[in-house]
Amino acid sequence: MLDDNEWRRVSALFHKGTEGNPKERMYAPALREYERITGFHETNPNVLWDHVLSKYGPPCGKRGKPLRTPRAKLCGACMHPRSMNETGGANGV
Repeated sequence: MLDDNEWRRVSALFHKGTEGNPKERMYAPALREYERITGFHETNPNVLWDHVLSKYGPPCGKRGKPLRTPRAKLCGACMHPRSMNETGGANGV
């Protein structure tokens, strides 16, 4: 998973390639940066958007796993309520 700074580095490389077919020119530099950051060789550029940690909300106060959405009021896995002091408050905004 990528934090917001890592995602900015990866997404800034979309459409920056200079060699290969159109898909390679569009995504190859971003996929290389993703691999450099994560150590995982991803071949499908469509999944990069799913690997942005902030998309899934702050961590659960009990288990530490993402709440699944930034606006979630409780953990989808353990039903622990989101505390008011977590990023975004109880409403997630």
